[in-house]
Amino acid sequence: MEKKQGKINIGKLMKTIFWAAILVLVLFFGKKLLPGEEGGGGYNNENGGRSGNDVSGNAVGYRENDGDEIQKGVSLVAHDGEQYVEAASSGSWGLGFGPDGSERQPSGSLSKEELKEYDAWYLGSDTEKVLYLTFDCGYENGNTEKILDALKKHNAGGTFFVVGHFLESAPELVKRMNEEGHIVGNHTWHHYDMDTLAEEAKFREELDLVADKYKEITGQELGRFYRPPQGKYNLNNLATAKKLGYRTIFWSLAYVDWNVDDQPSKEKAFEKLTGRVHPGAVVLLHNTSRTNGEIIDELLTKWEKMGYRFGTLEDLTS
Repeated sequence: MEKKQGKINIGKLMKTIFWAAILVLVLFFGKKLLPGEEGGGGYNNENGGRSGNDVSGNAVGYRENDGDEIQKGVSLVAHDGEQYVEAASSGSWGLGFGPDGSERQPSGSLSKEELKEYDAWYLGSDTEKVLYLTFDCGYENGNTEKILDALKKHNAGGTFFVVGHFLESAPELVKRMNEEGHIVGNHTWHHYDMDTLAEEAKFREELDLVADKYKEITGQELGRFYRPPQGKYNLNNLATAKKLGYRTIFWSLAYVDWNVDDQPSKEKAFEKLTGRVHPGAVVLLHNTSRTNGEIIDELLTKWEKMGYRFGTLEDLTS
């Protein structure tokens, strides 16, 4: 009996050593993935370590999807008392913010340097107060004209990322975007989760259908900018987009504006969009938002009073 018991204890000891080694490896290599560590970046979580989405707007770090859902539980990791968005080679685009009003640039799921390899962007320079306005267009429900009117009034260029349904159902608005000098970009034909498309031919088809329809409507070539639906990506399709001549555009400033049945108040919108604005921000707004249609003129005015001007994605990526 004693001999048998000794064998059991040795087995338990070996298992303990094994799992301890695994834990050390995870902690070591996990640290290597922390974006911004070498440059001293990162932002304190002002809510006592809370992370993930909070529709009430209290979370510092959150993951914003661009159509169907907010993915809760964005992965934030702590290191030396600071919070970082966990580096991810696939998944949904995520952001980590500093305190509201600080005008500090947020960290992203991938750093500017990592994205540059794929001709992908989410942020401009931190030395110039320039904003890059982008709008995701899934369908038309009466707000796009208000957005275009405000852009014209403020002499601001925008980029409209369109899907197949918008092109087919609102060709006159697409023509107006083109005629008024805005960029129209590619948001794919079907708004699929592109992270799941492994075949390059299918990925190419999603982009080509949009480009071909835009040329049919306007007689012009589509802007070579691509935004992954819902911000979902993997490194393979970022590489494919680059191969096809597209620059992938994520974002650094957005808010929960996409739910047409639960629109944020004007006050909440201004709280988010002026509280988290920062130099070089790539702004994501949805054309389907009633709130955006109502506030866009005043919002652009507020940003201008804060010392910001508006650039284009061509300026950002040149």
